[in-house]
Amino acid sequence: MCMENYPPNKFRKSLVSTDKDLAMPKLTLDDLRKKREEARKSIYLREGEFKGKIVVHMGTCGIAAGAREIVSTFLEELEKAGMKDIMVTTSGCAGLCSKEPMATVELLDASPVKYGDLTPDKTRRIFKEHILGGNVAVEYAIGLGSEKGG
Repeated sequence: MCMENYPPNKFRKSLVSTDKDLAMPKLTLDDLRKKREEARKSIYLREGEFKGKIVVHMGTCGIAAGAREIVSTFLEELEKAGMKDIMVTTSGCAGLCSKEPMATVELLDASPVKYGDLTPDKTRRIFKEHILGGNVAVEYAIGLGSEKGG
C-alpha cells in the first residue's frame, strides 16, 4: 500500500522528509584538509593535548580473552590518579592472538611498548610502573616500537 492513500497525520509527517531536510553543507577542499589535520592531532601525541596513549587491542580474540576488563582497569586507574592527559583508545586485532589481551602504551617522546597476556593485576602494575613511573614493566612487555605509518 502506498502512504499517499492515507490522510496526513503527525506520525506520517515525521516519516517523510524532503531533500531540503537532508541537505548538508558542502565541504571545500580546505575544509577537508582542516578536518584531516584535526584528526591527526588527536591521533599523534606530539601535536595533541595528551602526553600519553593506551591502546587496548579489541579484536575478536582480544575481547574473548578479556580485553574489556583491561580497558575498564586502565580507566579506573586513570580516574583514581586524576589523570586527564592520557588517552585510552581501542584498536582491532594486533595479530598476536595467543598473547591477548594486549595493550600498547605510548608516552610522549618514548617508543610505544606492547604488553601481552594481561590481567587486571598486571594492568595495574603496568599503570603504576610505566604510566606513573615512566619505566617499562619489562616482565610483561612483548614488543617495543610502532607499526604506524606516516
